Amino acid sequence: MRPRLYIDDTRQRIRSGHPWIYDNQVLRSEGNVEPGGIVQVFDVKKGPLGQAYFNPKSKLRARLITKDLDEPIDTAFFQRKIEAAWNFRRRMGNTASCRVVFGEADGLPGLVVDKFTDVLVLQTMALGMDQRKAQIVEALQAVLQPRGIYERNDAPVREKEGLELRTGFIGEAFDTVLEIEENGLKLQVDVAVGQKIGHFLDQRLNHAAMTRISHQAHVLDCFTHTGGFALHAAKYGAKDVLGLDISEDAVAAARGNAERNGLQARCRFRAANVFDFLAEADRRGDRWDVIVLDPPSFAKSRGAMEGATRGYKEINLRAMKCLPPGGFLVTCSCSQHMTPDLFRAMVASAARDAYREVREVYYGTQPPDHPYHWAIPETLYLKCLVLQVL
Repeated sequence: MRPRLYIDDTRQRIRSGHPWIYDNQVLRSEGNVEPGGIVQVFDVKKGPLGQAYFNPKSKLRARLITKDLDEPIDTAFFQRKIEAAWNFRRRMGNTASCRVVFGEADGLPGLVVDKFTDVLVLQTMALGMDQRKAQIVEALQAVLQPRGIYERNDAPVREKEGLELRTGFIGEAFDTVLEIEENGLKLQVDVAVGQKIGHFLDQRLNHAAMTRISHQAHVLDCFTHTGGFALHAAKYGAKDVLGLDISEDAVAAARGNAERNGLQARCRFRAANVFDFLAEADRRGDRWDVIVLDPPSFAKSRGAMEGATRGYKEINLRAMKCLPPGGFLVTCSCSQHMTPDLFRAMVASAARDAYREVREVYYGTQPPDHPYHWAIPETLYLKCLVLQVL
């Protein structure tokens, strides 16, 4: 008999499409269940749920990968899944640089694959996926025929799975510095360094929203990274743009991207602590027509939410104080734990404390290549509000 896991799915969360099985849901197992191995999963009350890969060291004890109890989990399986994911992206359009596989939302929990022109960047963030990396790579090569694949397995979440952190080429080496295009802008990306896996592909629709508010504006872009919002503001007619980031490397990359697009005359970038900069700007009475807040995730876990909410509120309050009546605040959060309702409530609280009224101009989230699966709330993480501050 194949290894089996019997679980409590009273709320029918797994049957409804969520793949995560926590340790406190597991009632018993049968057979020799190897770490990373495939197990058949049964709800003790309602019968079979499918197959999952198993990790006895993780609170996420198992992750469902198919609802078929007998489907072979082999190279052909991954090729079918990746081909389906790729066909979906092709139907959505804009496939030159995009997310090819978005983990759970594509039925491949713990796997992320991004495409930058003809190069792929791979993350395997769960033991079961990591053990099947060779099969995944073979499937990716068959479906996409990339020029090269780079592994960015340096996310700390891997340590919770008992996995080491590592990066490097899978197969032949190639130049990791690439040029991609986003909304008509040329951007240099180094897939071997930087935040996430080289570039924030998920903000491109929100970047484009700058067209509505940038013309002849003085713009401050906080947490600019490689200049995404700043460059779009300049492209859409801003009079001048100042981009801030704590990282000197990010600032250098943003300057290079401005020069690449002939926008250096209207774009300046400097290394600065955004919290301190906004506080000092308010004391001096500095004002901008548009302020962008696109910070890294302040809440990596639910336990960090209280402190994260304070941090988000502080920068939003300070930014509102640096806007004249009628100015625009572009504020974002990429933390999945900061739900859309909590995000709006936090911004509303900041507005009250700043004695400002706001009205909503735009609300955006992640693009279709980062699809939100309704049974998996964790797949909705990005929020972007454009508010007029009165």
